[in-house]
Amino acid sequence: MGRPILVVMAAGMGSRFGGLKQITPVDDEGHIIMDFSLYDARRAGFEKVVFVIKQAIDDTFRANIGSRMEPYFDVRYVYQELDRLPEGYRVPEGRVKPWGTAHAIACAAPELDGPFAVVNADDFYGRTSFQTIYDFLSGDAPENCQAMVGYRLKNTVTENGYVARGVCQVEDGLLVDITERTHIETRPEGIVYTENGTDFLPLDGDSLVSMNLWGFHEGMKDEFTGRFPAFLEENLPVNPIKCEYYLPSVANAQIQEGRGTIRVLPTEEQWHGVTYREDLPSVQEAVRQMKDEGIYPRRLWETAAQGE
Repeated sequence: MGRPILVVMAAGMGSRFGGLKQITPVDDEGHIIMDFSLYDARRAGFEKVVFVIKQAIDDTFRANIGSRMEPYFDVRYVYQELDRLPEGYRVPEGRVKPWGTAHAIACAAPELDGPFAVVNADDFYGRTSFQTIYDFLSGDAPENCQAMVGYRLKNTVTENGYVARGVCQVEDGLLVDITERTHIETRPEGIVYTENGTDFLPLDGDSLVSMNLWGFHEGMKDEFTGRFPAFLEENLPVNPIKCEYYLPSVANAQIQEGRGTIRVLPTEEQWHGVTYREDLPSVQEAVRQMKDEGIYPRRLWETAAQGE
C-alpha cells in the first residue's frame, strides 16, 4: 500500500466571496487558509499533495502556493475542466459551472497511487482532523471501508449567508445516509434549511455534517471515474447547465448498494472559512487566537513540521 496522499480541491474561483479566495491572506504574515491545512497535513504525515485546479489559474496558483510547498511535499497538479468528460459526451451549450467535487477526484485519479484524503482548498479543518484521517488511511481498515471526518453542524455555519453541507445519518459509528442540503442558514430561531427558497425547516445543530474531509482507499478512484457517465445520462437531460456530480453521492451509493462502509470520525474542531467576504474578519481573529495559544507558530514552516 502506498503512503497516504492529500488531494486539495482548488478549482473554484470563489464566486460568492469575490476573486480567488484561496489566496486571500488571513493573518499579518500573509498566510492563506490553505497554508494552515497543508501545515497540519504535513505534521500528520502526508508527503504527497495533488492540487486540483483550473488551467486558467495555473501560473497564479503555482506562484502563490505550489512553489512554496515543494520543499515539504511531492507536489502534483491536475486540471479540472468542463471538457474533461467521458468519450461521447460534450459540454452543454451555455454551461460554465464546474461538474462538482466527485468530478475533481475523477480528474485527479491518474495521480492517486495510494490511499488518499480529500479536502477543500478554502476550508480551515483543524489540526486534529488531519491527524485523524491520516491515522485511518495508515491503519488496517479493509479496502471496502472508507472514512469521513464529521463536524457538528453548529460549528460549520456562517452568519453572513447560506452554506451547503452534507447532513449525515450515523448509526454505530457508520454512515447510513448523507443528504446534500445546498441552502443552510442561521436564523434567530436556529439553523434551518430550504429546498425551494420559501419553506424553511429546522436542523439539529449537533448533527454531523460533511465538510469534504474524506479518506479513501486507492480503489475508490475507480468509483469516481466509473460512475460519472451514469450521472451524466441521468442529469444532463433535466439540468444540463447546473447539475453537479457530488463527492458524497458517490460515497452514499457505496452504502446503499451494500458494497462498503464509511466510518464517521467525529471532531469537535471549529470550521473556519471565507464563503463570503464578510466572513474574513472572524477567520482572521480565530487564527490570531490559535497562534496566541501556541497551536500554530507565528510563521508557519519556520521549524520543520513534526511529520518530517
